[in-house]
Amino acid sequence: MTRLTILLAGAVALASPISARADDPVVVGSGGTASAGGTSATTLGTGGASTDEDGNYAGSIASGGSAAAVEGKTDSRTQIKAKDDKLDAKSRASAQDGGTFSKSRTKTKIHGDDATSRTMSMSHEPGEKPVITKSNSDGSKTE
Repeated sequence: MTRLTILLAGAVALASPISARADDPVVVGSGGTASAGGTSATTLGTGGASTDEDGNYAGSIASGGSAAAVEGKTDSRTQIKAKDDKLDAKSRASAQDGGTFSKSRTKTKIHGDDATSRTMSMSHEPGEKPVITKSNSDGSKTE
């Protein structure tokens, strides 16, 4: 009997005032997927900051992930923090079936004038070399 386990952490979004210039917005995002055997894991993150014509500043961030395994264990979690002009998001997802596993993690930051999003995904099957992929996005506002 084949059993499919899926765990999904819905995308979480947060908006907060942030310092930015209307003529110089910033947007970043990254994501990745890893799969091996009967396992799969995916994460993504995105964020941005800008200001409207009246000088009102705003920033937003979103992140999420999911994991699936035909048989085995899955885990997925997302955490978002906001303080002053700093927005931080982290998502992790992993799936394991015996010695076969897939995992992915994404970190996205909007800190004042700087924004980054980084994703690392890895899959592994016993007797094989791990497969690792990375995705990066950097953005900063100019004065």
